[in-house]
Amino acid sequence: MDHLKEKTLSTENIYDGKIINLRVEEVELPNGKTSKRELIKHPGAVAVIAVTSDQKVLMVQQYRKALEKTIVEIPAGKLEPGEDPMETAKRELAEETGYECENLRKIISFYTSPGFADELVHLYVAEGLEKTGDQHADEDEFLDVLEVSLDEMQEMVENQTIHDAKTAYAFLYLKSQT
Repeated sequence: MDHLKEKTLSTENIYDGKIINLRVEEVELPNGKTSKRELIKHPGAVAVIAVTSDQKVLMVQQYRKALEKTIVEIPAGKLEPGEDPMETAKRELAEETGYECENLRKIISFYTSPGFADELVHLYVAEGLEKTGDQHADEDEFLDVLEVSLDEMQEMVENQTIHDAKTAYAFLYLKSQT
């Protein structure tokens, strides 16, 4: 596969932010020509599939400015520097839903948009849920916690209330387990 590799000739950092960094790289293509690549660097994230004892999936409803709409998602969040993804998953579940779990099992990790970003999402299943308190989301994060059945989740996928890849992936995973 080395015959497909692009060699980086130069890198220009455009923006260093709280969540992402943006840079432009000039690359040499396999045919010897050059091109520019606009790349988003991201620290990675986690997402949690949490199913209650009565078979309801914990979801969060949140306005997403990039989409200019409210969507329903599974609990998720960004990795902090040096933080173990499993610890991030436990933290995000508690912060966003007010639930903790007895066991957390990793399913898979996947890239969200490999054409321009390196964000890697680690997907977990939370088992043995216990409501321990209220959600305590970040100060700039406003969300509602929902408990939905698998049938309701399917309807939300179909009507695009669920409109993100990690949650659609979670739905397909849950559907394959029934």
